[in-house]
Amino acid sequence: MGTKKLLFGLLGIGLMASSCYTEVILDDTIIVESAFNTDQALQSYDLWYVDINATEGNGEVPFLQRAFTISFDRGIVYANNNIVGIGKTGNGLGIDVGSYSTLSGVVDIDHDVDGLWALEVFAVNNSTLELYDARSNTSYFLNGYRRNNFDYDRVFYENINLFLQEYGAWEKTFTSEVGAINEFDAENYLQFFSDNGGYFRSSIDASNTPLQNLQWDYEGDYEVFDTNDETLKTLTLDYDFLGNDYFELYVIDDSTIELYHVASETVYEFGGRGFIQFLKSDSKTGKKRVKSSNKKMNVTRKRKM
Repeated sequence: MGTKKLLFGLLGIGLMASSCYTEVILDDTIIVESAFNTDQALQSYDLWYVDINATEGNGEVPFLQRAFTISFDRGIVYANNNIVGIGKTGNGLGIDVGSYSTLSGVVDIDHDVDGLWALEVFAVNNSTLELYDARSNTSYFLNGYRRNNFDYDRVFYENINLFLQEYGAWEKTFTSEVGAINEFDAENYLQFFSDNGGYFRSSIDASNTPLQNLQWDYEGDYEVFDTNDETLKTLTLDYDFLGNDYFELYVIDDSTIELYHVASETVYEFGGRGFIQFLKSDSKTGKKRVKSSNKKMNVTRKRKM
């Protein structure tokens, strides 16, 4: 794969014709040998969504593994490494994470934390690029979007496990009057971690308790499930020695979630506190995207909207 050239279909990414490059017609493709046109390909969309589930290979390019979107704009690389704030941070592009330059079919990226990377660039179709790292024999696939047609809801629901981990704690801000009394009524804080496949802690401390003073009363494993409804996720909190709580999980906005306790028919809202901003690739945070492995439930939505 390392010997491949940058291939553009005849109906490819709309690169500008220029006397600055040469091209060779090969069957139904054009081999473009120009740094200029490689740069034009990278800048042909505002946002490139990193389709982590399409990744091929067993290696890793750290800054791509952590990014939801990446953008190339006149020599600067931008990334949305957080779901929180996506669409707003950096006018939608995210934060400045490094610089880039182009060769023929290659982009050299100087990442502020992860250093220098030379990635081969391939056009898969008119809205998809492949970035190939020859050192690790790994390919990432990027789907191109304009800022005004990017599906931000999709990012939340495809990566909701990571969204839950982007706050130091979630504080209960609302409990519906409708619903049977249950033990979860007493819990006011939740905290989610990626360790060991996903574990959580909960606290019954009073509202407005400083995060550093929270006493975590319970812990256990948690799991988010996909369902036959693309807009519905479910959440199970498996308390050590205390059994399970089952919820329908809804995202209200990028700092508020709703948990519908199916057994009691109670609605809870939680607000995020202590936002954790992943400015750069930071191994200490433990945050990185992985291929989706959520189990699927065949359930019918119980929450009456």
